[in-house]
Amino acid sequence: MPQLHPITIVDVARRAHVSAGTVSNVLTGKRPVAEATRIRVLQAVEELGYQPNLLARSLVNRSSKTLGVVAYGLEYYGPSRTLVGIEQQAAVLGYSLLLDLLHTPEGQDIDAVLAELTARRVDGIIWAVHEVGDNHAWIDEARLRSLPPMVFLTMEQRPGAAIVATDNRAGARLATQHLIAGGRRTIGILIGPRSWWEVRERMAGWRCALESASLEASSELIAEADWTAAAGEAALKTLLARRPDVDAIFACNDQMALGALHCCLAGGRRVPDDLAIVGFDNIPESAFFWPPLTSVRQRLAELGRVAVNELHQQIEARQQGATPTPTMHLLQPELIVRESSG
Repeated sequence: MPQLHPITIVDVARRAHVSAGTVSNVLTGKRPVAEATRIRVLQAVEELGYQPNLLARSLVNRSSKTLGVVAYGLEYYGPSRTLVGIEQQAAVLGYSLLLDLLHTPEGQDIDAVLAELTARRVDGIIWAVHEVGDNHAWIDEARLRSLPPMVFLTMEQRPGAAIVATDNRAGARLATQHLIAGGRRTIGILIGPRSWWEVRERMAGWRCALESASLEASSELIAEADWTAAAGEAALKTLLARRPDVDAIFACNDQMALGALHCCLAGGRRVPDDLAIVGFDNIPESAFFWPPLTSVRQRLAELGRVAVNELHQQIEARQQGATPTPTMHLLQPELIVRESSG
């Protein structure tokens, strides 16, 4: 005969000849239970096909073991790799994820997104949306105190906000210093949209390295594109028409560097003999560009794991009645040297 009502913890208790509290202790591990009793309870769970009511448990424990993740740009290498790290560490700590994908980093109804996640009783939120323009202007200490614990990825430091990011300025310095050490003296830069915080940080690192070496860092050496290979090719073509003396390029991502390589091939410039090129991201394909691309490696999956660990600590502090101390974690990048830079 089909089961007429859902199996409850009381049904398991009756089958195992124990109290409902003992069943709860076996399933949650809150209190020790004799081994023989534990085995009997687990056998009853299996025989009856009992499934714990996670929503009810969350109401009792005030924990859903769910993290909200608000993300943008999963079609790009960086955000997708970061999400892999988030998922991996969340699983290690016993959290499930509730993913909310934004179609654009700007112009979203932030209030609606936050209200939805709060209504779903997430324990905490990872805000994995790049800082573009003023899309993070809503963040302030008072508002953050009224929300579940939050960790932000890849944005400028703000009071009261826990942040995990790559040290973009350091990565750009590494790339530019490498080109200078190779004897390059007129180093241009291909940037993404200036409204992105990462772009401004990478420009600052490029400029700092050049000025420290008493080399030119003028606006004539900057060409803006939109992160794509096609735009990178067009940007380098424009830059070389303006400054044919450029002997090296730092591209702010590997896709634009790929476009730069194609521009050199089409224009008869040899890489690295005539023009050295360094990218940023170290995407898996960069080792198979021709010539293989020197690139700045971000620890993207690690960035996601650090974000989850930071959020977990905030959640535990909040549950214990303490006030979490927000921290900014800057992960240091690494330069992967290949043939494109000489």
